[in-house]
Amino acid sequence: MSDMPLEEFRKNGHQLVDWIADYLKDIEKYPPLAQVNPGDILKRIPQTPPQKGEDIANVLSDVDKILMDGITHWNHPGFMAYFNSTSSGPGILAEFLTAGLGINGMLWKTSPAFTEHEKAMMNWFRKMVGLPANYWGIIYDTASTSSMHAIASAREQLNLGIREKGMAGRHDVPRLRLYCSEHAHSSIEKGALTLGIGLEGIKKITVNDKFEMIPKKLDEAISEDIKNGWKPICVVATVGTTSTTSVDPVENIATICEKHNLWLHIDAAYAGVTAMIPEMKWIAKGWERADSIVINPHKWMFTPMDLSIYFTRKPEVLKQAFNLVPEYLKTNKDAEVENLMDYGIQLGRRFRSLKLWFIIRYFGVEGLAARIKNHIELAQEFAKWIDDEKDFERMAPVPFSTVCFRYNPGNKKEEELNGLNEKLLEDINSSGKIFLSHTKLNGKFVIRLTIGSIRHERRHVLEAAELIKRYCSELRK
Repeated sequence: MSDMPLEEFRKNGHQLVDWIADYLKDIEKYPPLAQVNPGDILKRIPQTPPQKGEDIANVLSDVDKILMDGITHWNHPGFMAYFNSTSSGPGILAEFLTAGLGINGMLWKTSPAFTEHEKAMMNWFRKMVGLPANYWGIIYDTASTSSMHAIASAREQLNLGIREKGMAGRHDVPRLRLYCSEHAHSSIEKGALTLGIGLEGIKKITVNDKFEMIPKKLDEAISEDIKNGWKPICVVATVGTTSTTSVDPVENIATICEKHNLWLHIDAAYAGVTAMIPEMKWIAKGWERADSIVINPHKWMFTPMDLSIYFTRKPEVLKQAFNLVPEYLKTNKDAEVENLMDYGIQLGRRFRSLKLWFIIRYFGVEGLAARIKNHIELAQEFAKWIDDEKDFERMAPVPFSTVCFRYNPGNKKEEELNGLNEKLLEDINSSGKIFLSHTKLNGKFVIRLTIGSIRHERRHVLEAAELIKRYCSELRK
């Protein structure tokens, strides 16, 4: 018994590359949002597995017949929802190579090139976004994981013996408190849940009219909690919030964290890549004072899911929180090298840094920055269109490439406007042309349009504007 013969693999591999190339070439023939009902795809898949092997050509054929109707096409230029995670050609090739090599980079010894390559890519990326040399980097899967490791480090820094004794049933451990803005990502709350801090241990700080955390409110909350017996451990500042892409005032927040000796984590998962653009360097003011930072190239740097970069000035605290080496993983090189398994909950580690290597080398820093800058310019153009249309209302500033707006023809109550915009979004997403998402700001239903796909061109933004306008006309009938 053996693997697929190599000549057969070569033939099938060429066929698969051709399929992907044709898919990307013809992607606009698909609706960006899958137009199926729950259970439709499941019904098409046989309930029992095949007893005998099948040809890969049959499997690939069934991708078309069974799955494609139920695919929401994140690579589609009409996909303007959430934050765009799009796969570039070099990123796809890197994924292919990653699977071919099949490496688990848990230890330096399990693949020296893996560990040392990841270190080099972290240094490349650190320089691209302008972080100083005292930041150490590692790759995780998503920002949820990166931020959870930041919160774990903040907890470990307290030296409460939680690693050894845990938290349950202990009267000598105070209640821990984490601070973030009202618009912080839900992954911060999930990280706090995972680490035993609990929802009651999260205090959300009020924002201003630009949806930015108010530093004075943060300082007051920390002082009040200390008086009431809470133990503050961490503040999360967001650079590019999910709802509106607002930017918390990092420098002021850093001053407060230093005053109270708190861990400062910056969630720049979406917007952090823009720091490589000279005109956008303002977003990185104060970053050098943070204890940790997360940036996701899979959100806006054309990197296939998943790849999240975590930087910290205190890797020794991260290691202290998670280092655990059983006998069967000890090597005679441990004193000389970094074993990346020591810096997090994961043992197994994919060769994700290959994606950075391929993408950065293919496009170059200037090419990546130019593409991202173009997306910001397209978003500004769309925002101006919203501002100029009398029946539309922009609901938040546009510092990056996400525009929050709503249809507001006037003479309607807020409840009616919410229903109207919800219906508008449903109509747009059912069109099979574009896919938008929504949020709620101060109780108002708001539509979000995000530009960030490597396939986004100006014509797609103009088409989106025309489609939105058309559906609004139909609502008025």
